[in-house]
Amino acid sequence: MNRIFEEAHIGPLTLRNRTIRSAAFESMCPGHTPSQQLFDYHTSVARGGIGMTTIAYAAVCESGLSFDRQLVMTPEIVPGLRHLTDGIHAEGAAAGIQLGHCGNMSHKEICGCIPVGASTGFNLYSPTFVRGLRREELPQLAKCFGRATRLAKEAGFDSVEVHCGHGYLIDQFLNPFFNHRHDEYGGSLENRMRFMSMCVNEALEAAKGEIAVICKMNMRDGLKNGVSLEEHSIPVARRLQQLGVDGLVLSGGLVSATPMYVMRGELPLQTMTHYMDKWWLKYGIRSAKPIVRNIMTKPVPYREAFFLEDALKFRAALPDMTLIYVGGLVCGDKINEVLAHGFEAVQMARSVLCEPDFVNKLRADEHYRSQCRHSNYCIGRMYTLDMRCHQCMNGETLPPDLVREIERIEKEQNP
Repeated sequence: MNRIFEEAHIGPLTLRNRTIRSAAFESMCPGHTPSQQLFDYHTSVARGGIGMTTIAYAAVCESGLSFDRQLVMTPEIVPGLRHLTDGIHAEGAAAGIQLGHCGNMSHKEICGCIPVGASTGFNLYSPTFVRGLRREELPQLAKCFGRATRLAKEAGFDSVEVHCGHGYLIDQFLNPFFNHRHDEYGGSLENRMRFMSMCVNEALEAAKGEIAVICKMNMRDGLKNGVSLEEHSIPVARRLQQLGVDGLVLSGGLVSATPMYVMRGELPLQTMTHYMDKWWLKYGIRSAKPIVRNIMTKPVPYREAFFLEDALKFRAALPDMTLIYVGGLVCGDKINEVLAHGFEAVQMARSVLCEPDFVNKLRADEHYRSQCRHSNYCIGRMYTLDMRCHQCMNGETLPPDLVREIERIEKEQNP
C-alpha cells in the first residue's frame, strides 16, 4: 500500500504527507543570514510536493557556528526567516528548522573564540585546540536552545529539530569518546545525558506545545568499539521520550571521526579541494590524500535504507514514540517499505537536492527512483560554496578532473 501520501502527525503538527526534506546543510547563508538562494531552494522543494522542508543546522549562538555560510539565530534575521516560512507555506508545505551547536567542530576564525566542547582537547579535523566547557557555563548555553526556539516560533516555523547527534556539542556530552569529564556531566550515561536534558527542556518550554520539537540523535557512532544501542542509544531515546519531545530522527556517525558513516560512499577529495580558498589546506589534503581518504574520511559503502536495520530496533523498543527514518531513501518502493514498519515519516536530502520535485514524481509514479547517483559531489562542494548536485549546475561547466572523479565514484556506487 502506498502510504507516502497519507497525513503525518508529529506532536501538534500535521503534514500533508509523510515526506520531510532532512536538515542537510545548504551553505546558502552568507553573513549568517537567510539569502534569496535559500528561499529559492526551499520553496522549490515545497512546490515539489514535500510534506515539510527543514532549514539546516542553524547555530543557537555564535560559538556554535561551523561554517561561514551558516545561519545563527539572532533577532535580526527573524524578518528574513519569516519571508522564507511564508514562501514555504504558500506552496503547501510545513517549515522546520534544525537548531544546534557544533561544539569542537569549528575554528576561531569562524566562531570568534576558541572552540568549546565537553572536554579539552585537539580537533584534528578543524584543526584547532578545544576548550572544555566549565560547569557554570552550561545552563546559559542550554538557554540558547530556548531562545532559538522562541525566535523560530516568531519566524513562523512549524517545528524545530534539536541536533543531539553526529558528534556535535550535545553528542559530545553523550558520547564517552569525547566526554572525559569528572563532574556531574561526565562518567555514567545518566550524567552524560544531563546537558542534553537541559537543552531539550529549554526548547520544549519555549515551544509551549505550539510547534513540534523533534530531536535528531545517533543510533551508532560508526567507531569500531563505539556506543551500543542497548546500553547507550536506546536509553538516550527513552530519556528524550520522557522529556516529552514530539519525535526522534534516527541517524548515526560522527562528523569529526566517522564522517562517511553519516553520509555514506566516498568523499570526493578532488572536488572538495578544488573549491577550497585556503591554499595551505588545499595542498595539505592533496599531498596527504591516501591518509585522508583511508583514515580520516574512510569510505563506507552506500546502500539503500542503510540505517533501517538499527532503526527497526528502536521501533521495537519504543512502540509509542513517533520515529522518523532518515538514510538512503531514493525510490518510492523503499520509502513505502520503511513506512510499513511503523515510522511516522521519512527524511530525505540528496533525492530532493537532485530533484526538488521528487515527491511530485512519486505521486505520478509510486515506483519512481531518484536520479541521484551518489557521487557526493554536493558534499565536496558544500564546504566552500553551496550544496548543489552536479546535475543541476545551471550552465556551470565542471573542470575535467572533477568530471572524472564523479564518473569514477558513480561507477563504483552503481556497478
